This record gives sequence, structure tokens and C-alpha cells, in this order.
Amino acid sequence: MSRELFNAKILVTGGLGFMGSAFIRYLIQNPNFTGRVINLDVMSYAADEKNLEGIEEGERYRFVQGDIQDEYLLFTLFREEQFDMIVHFAAESHVDRSIEGPKDFLMTNVIGTSCLLELVRRHPKIHFHHISTDEVYGALGHEGVFTEESPYRPNSPYSASKAASDHLVRSYIMTYGISATISHSSNNFGPGQHEEKLIPQMIKRLLHGEPLTLYGNGENVRDWVFVDDHAKAVSAIIEKGNPGEVYNVGGENEWMNRDLIHLLVELFGEVSGNKTSARIIYVKDRPGHDFRYAIDPSKIFSLGWRPEKTFREGLKETILWWESRLTAPVEL
Repeated sequence: MSRELFNAKILVTGGLGFMGSAFIRYLIQNPNFTGRVINLDVMSYAADEKNLEGIEEGERYRFVQGDIQDEYLLFTLFREEQFDMIVHFAAESHVDRSIEGPKDFLMTNVIGTSCLLELVRRHPKIHFHHISTDEVYGALGHEGVFTEESPYRPNSPYSASKAASDHLVRSYIMTYGISATISHSSNNFGPGQHEEKLIPQMIKRLLHGEPLTLYGNGENVRDWVFVDDHAKAVSAIIEKGNPGEVYNVGGENEWMNRDLIHLLVELFGEVSGNKTSARIIYVKDRPGHDFRYAIDPSKIFSLGWRPEKTFREGLKETILWWESRLTAPVEL
């Protein structure tokens, strides 16, 4: 089934966040986009207006501050905009925060998603695309990959809340016949990511000359994909994917955390022009820390999508972004 993404009216939830803003930039900066984006964001700690700097409100873009749990607001927005699709990025996503306080994750990721699905149930012309995570599948050992058929085995309140939201989407597809797709992405990285995440946290520490801290023995493995490539993957799924199906988005780019840190130190030296060394401190592992994630992306490859940015290029771009941000003059 083909959906005309570039001519559509699109509600993007969480559009000031790291991944949602990349998707909006991809649309608005594309000369073929003649549609309209309505960006609904509650403006939590993870939102950053600078992620959409230079994108002005007008015929192609509108920003609305609000909560996806506000059903009256959702229905009001639909009456005003008559959007054709919802691309649902809004989520609480930091595992450590979910361990400290799981309730916020249940409210946003589960209840918030259910509110959006109720809107779609009552207005079935809307196509719903749900952004999820490979963490719903649990952990892998040294071998194997996750596929779209892998069983769900979430190991943290965060991944459990995302698994629950996935199941809700599937239930609305099967029970009410809504048009929806789901994507599970491996770890995103790039400029604009909140500093609580691994790569920006390590870059900030390098810029400040601080020790780099790693959980456990640093041997946990993650698959990485550049955030702009992820935005293009979402676009490919919406336009070319089959309603009711799941697509795993991975970069075929696995790195052990310890090796990733050494690469960051190397690239930081290249970017700064000075070879640098950093002290790595291993700290007690957190509960429910999955050992390894890896995705088989062959299904989304069949839609014509492939990651374009190499890991080294993306990391250098991210280092330069943080360097410019932390050395910029303070606005008074």
C-alpha cells in the first residue's frame, strides 16, 4: 500500500525531541514536501526548540504545546487540521529514569498511546505509525539477531512500557481494523540527542576533561544508526510498508560499549587536532542491563532503505555539534 507522505497533513508527536525533530527536519527541508506538519510536544526536559531552529510556523508547519494524554486537545486538533496520519515519537525513553520512577513511563508510553489510538479508531482515515525500540525483544547472547518475529521479553520498565504500547497498536489493528505500522529501531545517535544518553554523555565528559564512566565491564553491545537515517527509514515504512506490519530498523553496526568509547576518544582527538587520552572508570552495572542488541534489517532493506551515514562520519558530526554548543557564547 502506498501513502503519499510528502503531500499529507501529518501530526508528529514529540517533535521537539531528538528523533521526532529529525523526522520533521527531513520533511520540511525536502523540496518535494508539499504537505503540513503539526508538531505536538509537551516540552518535557528532553525537548529542545533548537532542534527545529530555522523552521518557522506557516502553511507547512505548526507547533502545539500539549500532552498526548489530553484527548480533548487531540480531537480539537483533528477538527482543525484534518490530518491524514500520525507519526508517534513521543515517549519517555531513558532506562535509568524508568528504574527510578516507572509511573511516568506507563502514563506517557501506554496511556498516551491509547489516547492517540482512540482518535484513530474514531477517524479511520488516519494512518498511524508507531515508533518503538529493539529493547522490547530483551537481550541477546553473543550470537543471533532480532527479527520481526522475535518474542517480546522486556527487561526494564521502559522496554515493558514500549512493549505494552506495541501490543495496544496491534490490538487496534486486529480489533478495529485501523491502518497502522510499527517500527523497532536500534540505538539512534547524532547531533541534538539529550546528554543523558551514552554518546553525548561521553562527548561532554571529553570536552570537560572528565573521566568516562561505563557500566559493568563495558562489554554490552549495541547496534547504532544515525538519527537522520532513521528519519528516512520511517518515511520508507509509511510510504511503502504494508499496513499491520512491523519493520525493524538497524544499521548492521554493532559496537561493544568499551570499543565505542575508545573510538570516541580517537575521533575526538582528530576533530580537536590534538591526540587525547581519557580515564575510563567502570561502575557497578545497573539492574536489567541487557547484554546485546542486534537487528536483522532485511525486511526494511526490501523497501529500498539503507543507512547512508557511516559511524565515523556520524560520530565526528556529533562531536563537532557538542563542541560548538558548549563553546557558544552565553545568551544574556
